[in-house]
Parts: sequence; structure tokens; C-alpha cells
Amino acid sequence: MPVAIVTGASKGLGRALAAGLAGRGWDLVLDARTAKVLEESAEAARARGARVVAVAGDVRDAGHRAELVAAARGLGGLDLLVSNASALGAAPLVRLDALPLDGLRAAFETNAVAALGLVQEGLALLRESAVGTVLVVSSDAAVEAYGTWGGYGASKAALDRLAAVLAVEEPGLRVWAVDPGDMATDLYAAAVPDDPDPRPAPETVVPGFLALVERRPASGRYAAVELVPASGGPAEGVGR
Repeated sequence: MPVAIVTGASKGLGRALAAGLAGRGWDLVLDARTAKVLEESAEAARARGARVVAVAGDVRDAGHRAELVAAARGLGGLDLLVSNASALGAAPLVRLDALPLDGLRAAFETNAVAALGLVQEGLALLRESAVGTVLVVSSDAAVEAYGTWGGYGASKAALDRLAAVLAVEEPGLRVWAVDPGDMATDLYAAAVPDDPDPRPAPETVVPGFLALVERRPASGRYAAVELVPASGGPAEGVGR
């Protein structure tokens, strides 16, 4: 079976993606910082028939990234690398004039630097795969200017650019940046704790991600809402 690494898989979109991939026949290496909650995600994926290795740690740590790739190698290789782990930089979000620079550095380290580090660590295995794929979870804040989202958005914009250049440098791979759209996650609740508007569950966008993985369109930036099978096929684009 194909093998995927999914970071930030203890809850939210990462957990939902892991369950969705497991249901489509993928074996998984799952990452998150909290071991107990990560193991719950792993058990949910195993219940769908997947072989799952849960590796708790911080994606900013080079040794941890090496562990993730080693675990994938132990399952047979690496076909899909999903960089979903994210950091806000400040919680709740604040204007740029109040954004702690240490928080900005943490957002870039998690959202961009660690994502590239994991690609570098796993690139040899990805090149060996017949379907080697890198999927980075982006945000509409990467392309739209929303007040208080500046630090997070800048880090996601950097991630988008890294993905775009990787696609040029590695034409044998598929490289996608995907905007999942609005979701009810702990990350969003921490970012905007007073937002009264209901948001869809992460599970609602998973069909779009799975359609992308299965149909394998060209490398590029996609919006999850445009990827659901009912839409008639993936369409490239940017959106919420």
C-alpha cells in the first residue's frame, strides 16, 4: 500500500485527513507534539485498516523529521508528504504593530522552514516513488490581506512560494499547495476566540483533498472547495 506522512495529525484537519487516507488504502506515519492525542488519531486510522506509526515530536526539530522519514521507510517508502502542522505566531492574533517577533519566527519555523526541512529529508524516497507527491496546507491569508493575519499569512505565503519553486525543480513530483478554506479547528478558535460565526468541520473538506490525491492534476495551488468530486473535477485556483 502507498505510504503518507501527515504532520499535525493529532486533531483538526490532520486527523481528518489521516482517517480519509486510511479509508482509501494508505499506510501512515503521523506526527504531532502531544503523544496521547496523536495516538487517538492513530487508532482511528488503524480502525480503517491502515498500518500506522505515530511519532510524537516537533517538526521544527531535525532529529524528529529524520524519525518520520525513517518510519515511512520502514513501511515501504514515501509516496505522499502532507505538511499540515501550523503555528499562528500569536494567539489570539494581533496587528503587526503588536506582533511579537519571536512569535513571527515561530510561525515561519513551523509553517515554512520545517516543511522544507521535511521535504529535504524525504526527497530521496519521494523521487523513488512512482507517485511522489508533496502537499502543503496553505491558507487564503497567504494571498489576501486580512487585519491581524499578517504574520501567519506571511509564513503561509512563504510556504506557497517554496512549493511553487519545488514543483519547478522537481518536475518528477506532484507539488500542491491547498487552501482548505474556513474550518472549525482549535487553531482557528485560538486565532479568533470571539468569532461567533459557525464554521464547517474539517471532515467536510477531506473529499477535496482525496480527489486531488487520486486524480493527480498538475502541480499548483488549489482551493479545497473546488476539488470535491461533485464539481466535475479539480480546478486550479485560489479561494477561501
